[in-house]
Amino acid sequence: MAADHTRAPVLEALVAYHRQGRLAFSPPGHKQARGADPHVREVLGDAVFLGDVLASGGLDDRLTRGRVLERAEELMADAVHADHTFFSTCGSSLSVKAAMLSVAGPHEKLLIGRDAHKSVVSGLILSGIEPVWVEPRWDPERHLAHPPSAENFAKAFEVHPDAKGALVTTPTPYGACADLRAIADVCHARSRPLIVDEAWGAHLPFHPDLPSWAMDAGADICVTSIHKMGSGLEQGSVFHLQGDLVPPELLQMRADLLGTTSPSVLLYAGLDGWRRQMALHGEELMGGALELAAEVRAAIEQIDGMHVNGREDFCGPGLADDFDPLPGVIDISELGISGFQAADWLHEHRAMDMHLNDHRRIGAQITHGDDRTTTGELLDALKDLARAAPGLPPAPRMEVPGPEGLRMAQGLLPRDAFFGPAEQVPVSKAGGRVAAEMITPYPPGIPAVLPGERLTEPVLRYLTSGLEAGMNLPDATDPKLKTIRVVTREAE
Repeated sequence: MAADHTRAPVLEALVAYHRQGRLAFSPPGHKQARGADPHVREVLGDAVFLGDVLASGGLDDRLTRGRVLERAEELMADAVHADHTFFSTCGSSLSVKAAMLSVAGPHEKLLIGRDAHKSVVSGLILSGIEPVWVEPRWDPERHLAHPPSAENFAKAFEVHPDAKGALVTTPTPYGACADLRAIADVCHARSRPLIVDEAWGAHLPFHPDLPSWAMDAGADICVTSIHKMGSGLEQGSVFHLQGDLVPPELLQMRADLLGTTSPSVLLYAGLDGWRRQMALHGEELMGGALELAAEVRAAIEQIDGMHVNGREDFCGPGLADDFDPLPGVIDISELGISGFQAADWLHEHRAMDMHLNDHRRIGAQITHGDDRTTTGELLDALKDLARAAPGLPPAPRMEVPGPEGLRMAQGLLPRDAFFGPAEQVPVSKAGGRVAAEMITPYPPGIPAVLPGERLTEPVLRYLTSGLEAGMNLPDATDPKLKTIRVVTREAE
């Protein structure tokens, strides 16, 4: 029987809940907004509280006999060509950990692209999985990492045939994509599963002009953040499964180990509504977003000092395999200011926030939620930025090393370094020591330092000069980076 994508089980159950006038003597304690602080109600509106009900014993009955969530997940799986889909209200940070734990366990190996998000590293710390790092494809001219190639994964499997599977991140926050079909073939030739961290790819299944998405490319598990490029609420995430290399009950069990027992029905409703919206209107909405993005990209190219990175910049021999134009990454290095300065100026002077920033770029993300009104404001603000740039201080000098300078040797397992005996040492004395913490420029959230890596001077100079230039390092134990947490000499 064909799936009926006009239905939205979670939303329909919420309507029924209110129509029946249910009275709850259970959490949430605000009791349908009646107990909420009046000022909070004024800011958030009562709709937020009215949608905040228990998932079981509220939205569904005590034994979930209505299968509300299951039916919503089945519809999502059908919409994106997966065998199974699981909703998560803890973001893709939880989903990717569940995926990792379903493929490998403590002291087992997993091939992972070194451009992985910090949530992947957190998964390594919690699980004790041994990472086998697969090198990204570095663009030394633009100081940017693209996803690893299928060839690099094949070479890693040759050296580590006992690896339990592989994990690749694509698209990157910059829109660069891997050849997932080729990487999946490399894994499946060895009967190993492929996990794809596709947090930035919620929109990909819904238009033929977008890069291929993980399930259509043959991946086994795919993790997607619906809140990034979709219409879900923050923390709304799904993970999809296909094939027989990872049993669905095992993936569910691993997710249950990490997930909350008090999931937000509000987030479920956002996921359910997004699926219905895309199943019914996705190609039209994504087509409109692509047309709008093309117009915006062309207009930005006409602004002196700005260049929108495109396929010709990111794709080619030794670079990415495919490209998503919607992140709208703008190189502003010719303006003589940094992406940090540009983001701060736009935030302060034009009440506008960018989706990423680094030492030479800002990202102006375009989605189906934009129109010519919002993009017109963006273009006006960028023109104002270009006019204001000569009056801003010159971009502070950042010492950005090449790929050989960014890679550090893994001295200990991430878990052993993170939980083992450690001490704070001056950053000037940290070279050669084994890191006991994670240090992550954010955005985009790809750690420059992992627990267990042996610190090098180029990376330390990159971080200290970056901090002085405006880089955000939210997870460093010393926010000023005067000291760094390292493994004690005796434990190295």
